[in-house]
Amino acid sequence: MVLESLDTKLVSRWVPSPNYGLRRNDRAINMLVLHYTSMASHDAALAWLTDTQSSVSAHYLVDTDGTITQMVSESKRAWHAGASYWAGETDINSCSVGVELHNVGPDGGYPDFPDMQMKAVTTLCLDICARRAIPRTRVLAHSDVAPARKLDPGDKFDWARLYRAGVGLWVPPVPIGEDAGLGQGDEGAEVVRLQERLAAFGYGLEVSGKYETSTEQVVAGFQRHWRQSRVDGRADSSTRQALERVGAAAKAH
Repeated sequence: MVLESLDTKLVSRWVPSPNYGLRRNDRAINMLVLHYTSMASHDAALAWLTDTQSSVSAHYLVDTDGTITQMVSESKRAWHAGASYWAGETDINSCSVGVELHNVGPDGGYPDFPDMQMKAVTTLCLDICARRAIPRTRVLAHSDVAPARKLDPGDKFDWARLYRAGVGLWVPPVPIGEDAGLGQGDEGAEVVRLQERLAAFGYGLEVSGKYETSTEQVVAGFQRHWRQSRVDGRADSSTRQALERVGAAAKAH
């Protein structure tokens, strides 16, 4: 593949990864999943994503200076989401484009995403969503589709910036109150309603009426995307109001 034949002119270079396959059943692309690399350097991340021994890849990698590298053609199934789920879909890799942002993650102090990087990823996401007709409701975090395993791109990622540009969903922050909310060990009708709303929105969650670890993980995943001011896995009034608002926004789109 040469630069002239890449999926988008936004790409600065093509570094092919051997880690890909065919989209199963010729699946159409209808989802965009964002990640962070959680590695010490951009070059280390690129080396890992293109190493046959790693068994992982993504379609794109965005460096902190805004440089965009493509590693897998969008027509192919990159290996970025792993075991994951969203709205009944269990093979996220076959229906999605995966975009990695270089960020060292929590082990490296989890720095802010620089403006040049955010500008580049916003432009890239706009381009992908326009070409592939990806709905706002299916622009997701890795932590949305795999909340029990993943934290990325985390609570510092500026989803509002993407939304203002025309990508994804976002709602204005709901102030945190003084209520303790629902948490581990709680059960009953309120927990059922919470689980039903999360499941209806798309999260993989059993409606059991019991606030167990799986519910806490999903709530934390929701907070990392839509209520970033405090990520604790507790469903306080702020989190539940945010869920209602995002659910209404999703129906509007």
